[in-house]
Amino acid sequence: MAHNMYSPPLVMWRDLTPNGATLHAPDHSSPRVLVIGGGVTGLVTAWVLLDHGYHVTIISKSWASFHPNRPRLTSQIAGALWEFPPAVCGKHTDAVSLAHSKKWSMVAYHIWDAIAAIPALSAVTGVRMLPSDFYFLHPIEEDPGQLSKMNEIMASGVRGFRRSTDLIKERNVEPSYGVVDAYELLAPVIDTDQCMAWLMQLVQAKGAIMITETVNGDLLDLEDELRDRYDADVIVNATGLAGTQLAGDETCYPLRGALLRVVNDGTSFPKVDAALTIGADAARNSSEFIFLLPRNDNILLVGGIAQPDKWNLDLTQDSPEVKKMRERCEAFHPALKNAKLDAEYPFAQGLRPARGRNVRVEREQRRRGSAKKPSMVIHTYGHGGSGWSFSFGCAADVMALVKEAMLDMRPHAMETFGNLTFKARL
Repeated sequence: MAHNMYSPPLVMWRDLTPNGATLHAPDHSSPRVLVIGGGVTGLVTAWVLLDHGYHVTIISKSWASFHPNRPRLTSQIAGALWEFPPAVCGKHTDAVSLAHSKKWSMVAYHIWDAIAAIPALSAVTGVRMLPSDFYFLHPIEEDPGQLSKMNEIMASGVRGFRRSTDLIKERNVEPSYGVVDAYELLAPVIDTDQCMAWLMQLVQAKGAIMITETVNGDLLDLEDELRDRYDADVIVNATGLAGTQLAGDETCYPLRGALLRVVNDGTSFPKVDAALTIGADAARNSSEFIFLLPRNDNILLVGGIAQPDKWNLDLTQDSPEVKKMRERCEAFHPALKNAKLDAEYPFAQGLRPARGRNVRVEREQRRRGSAKKPSMVIHTYGHGGSGWSFSFGCAADVMALVKEAMLDMRPHAMETFGNLTFKARL
């Protein structure tokens, strides 16, 4: 379907459906896509492709786990609070990455909002629209970057925007922490365990074949063998940190994070029913921010930490940085001093898949084989902690790149991809 320059590239009900049947059914001649990666990026990409009539196979070394004593995917551990534009995912952010981020986040915002708007669908997916409050340690006007961001948010189409210092008292934030300014908007808040289970069921219902397999090596070398084995026209790499190996990208690195999970039923402290944050771009230290997120009716996530280049998941509740994280959040919101940890699942940690130049959604630029043929591999990785916020926006661009590959168009860099007019107006 063609869209004009002001039309988002992906809209619920027009371009995809949360129902089990596909929006457009494939036939024998429909293109076949192999998606590598079973996290939120891979599953949402598969959903979008399935609804546009593609045959889809998903392979992943592991899938979402829901047992308290088994490792969870990074997509499950993520806080999954939408932000515009989401927190920086790489060590170096450029104008192109930022422009893409704004587009991706707004596409995802409206689709998650559409899911949350249907009570039965909200209940099964764990997607809700909740007040999301952002607090600042100085008046917003004193920071040109924050002022520009706030103005863009106001004009972006989000719902429920309100700037007011009253939010400090309303949400029981401690004034002595230094908070002096705040704004609020309605944002998607996602129960990631519940939503990952739903996404897996959805893509299977729509016809996706799901296979457990680990892929090792550079996809440029493996491309012909994988395409032959899975009868695939195109391969989509949605693997996160494996981009180091699969894409030959040495700029990929982990951004380790950790969260405490406390009981939020109103018995130990007044129930928190809004997301409360001091973002990494507004905190005293960008690696130590404030993150309080109601995950469901009875759980509040308390964070956060962002530690680059830390590969080991060896943090515990007693680690100094975790203790400091809790102390910081209690100083910001003193009622948490009475909080009790969830007995079954008190602590979560994971490795956000970051990349030096932020997210990569791009067709492989290197050519393959002795004939130097254009590659049919499309990459979507390096999302950092923003996989849920970028999800549908990145999937829309992946689908456009799949179409270009099927037309034998020449691969091009991210700098030249997309509707510049649409990006500029965001």
